[in-house]
Amino acid sequence: MPIALFALTISAYAIGTTEFISVGILPTVAGDLGISISAAGLIASVYALGVTFSAPILTAATGRLERKTLLLGLMGLFTAGNALAALSPNFETLLAARVLTAFGHGVFFAVGSTIAAELVAPDRRASAISLMFAGLTVAIVTGVPLGTFIGQQFGWRATFWAVAGLGVVAMIATAALLPANLPKAQPASLRDQIRVLGRGRLVIAFLMTMFGYGGVFVAFTYLSPILQQITGFAETTVGLILVGFGVAIALGNILGGRVADRRPVRALVVMFALQALVLAVFTVTAVSPAWTLVTLGLMGVLTFSTVPGLQLYVVELARTHAPGAVDVASALNIAAFNLGIACGALIGGAVVDSPLGLGATPWVGALLVIAGLGLTLWSGWLDRRGSAAPARTAPVAC
Repeated sequence: MPIALFALTISAYAIGTTEFISVGILPTVAGDLGISISAAGLIASVYALGVTFSAPILTAATGRLERKTLLLGLMGLFTAGNALAALSPNFETLLAARVLTAFGHGVFFAVGSTIAAELVAPDRRASAISLMFAGLTVAIVTGVPLGTFIGQQFGWRATFWAVAGLGVVAMIATAALLPANLPKAQPASLRDQIRVLGRGRLVIAFLMTMFGYGGVFVAFTYLSPILQQITGFAETTVGLILVGFGVAIALGNILGGRVADRRPVRALVVMFALQALVLAVFTVTAVSPAWTLVTLGLMGVLTFSTVPGLQLYVVELARTHAPGAVDVASALNIAAFNLGIACGALIGGAVVDSPLGLGATPWVGALLVIAGLGLTLWSGWLDRRGSAAPARTAPVAC
C-alpha cells in the first residue's frame, strides 16, 4: 500500500475520535457547564445531524475543487471546529462548534474513498478503502478512551484541544504524503441524490440502517452515565471499560463483514435480533458490575457488526434499482447511519428526562432495533418475491 494512504487513515482516525468522544465526556461537560446529562447529549446528536444534512450538499458543491486542496481545507475546518469547542464560553457555542466540525465529515469520506481507490491498482481498491476506514475503528479502540481519560484528568476542553492537535497532524500528513495531481471523479448532483430517494426499495434499506443502527445509540450515547450512576463504576474505571468495549466493536465489525458476505439480509436479521436481545438484557444487568461487563462485551461485538452488511445490501439494491447511482446510494446510506445516531441520541435524552429515567435507555433502544429488524424482514420478503431481487455481487469494504 502506498504511504499516501496513511494520510487518509490519520484523518479518519481524527474524525472518528471527535465523532464518538462525546460518549466518554458527557458527565464532565454536564458538570462543568451546569446542564443536564440529556442536554449534554446534544453534542452527539447535533454532530450527527450536521454530517447527515451537510454531506450531500457540500459534496456536490465542492466537486470542482482540487482533491488535495479540498482535503486540506476539510481538515483545517475540522481543526478550527475542535479548537472553537475547546474555547467555547457556553453550551450554545459548543453546539455551534460541533456543527462546524461535522461539515467536513461526510465530504471527507466521500472524497477520501475515491482517492484511496485511485492510489492503488484496481485489484487492491477494496483493501485501500478498508485501510482508510480502519482509522475509524482504531479511534473507537484508542482515541475515545484516551480522550475520555484526558477529559477526566484535565477537563473536557483539553480533550477537544487534543483532537484539534490530531487535526493538525492530519493536515501535515496530507500536505506531505498526498500527491498534488489527484484525479477528480464526476460529482453527483443534488438532483441525482434526490432521484435515489425516490426508489422505494432503497428507502426501506436506508430506514433499516437508521432504525437498526440508531437504536444502539439510545443507550450508547449515555454509556458513561449508566456505568457511573447505575452500575457504580468509578469515573477512572469507565475509561478502561471503554477500551475493552472498543476492542469488542472492532472484532464485531470484522465478524459482521464476514458473515454478511454472501447473504446480507439473513445475517442482518440474526444480528438485529441478537442486538435487541442484548440491549433488553442490559436493562437488567446494568445494576451488577460483573454482569455489566459481560453484557457490554456482547453489546460491543454487535454494535458495529451490522455496518458492513447494511452498506453491502444498499450497494446490491442500488445495482438493481439505480444502476447509475450506486455511489450516491452508498453515500446516502452513510447519511442514514448518522441520522440514526442523531435520532438515537435525541430519543435517549428524552428518555433520560422522562419518568423512565437513564436506566430505560437500553430497552427503548431495543425497540428501535426491533423496528429495524421488521424492515429487514420486509425487505427480505420483497427479495424472495422476485419482484426485483438484488444481483449477487462481490463484497465491498466500508
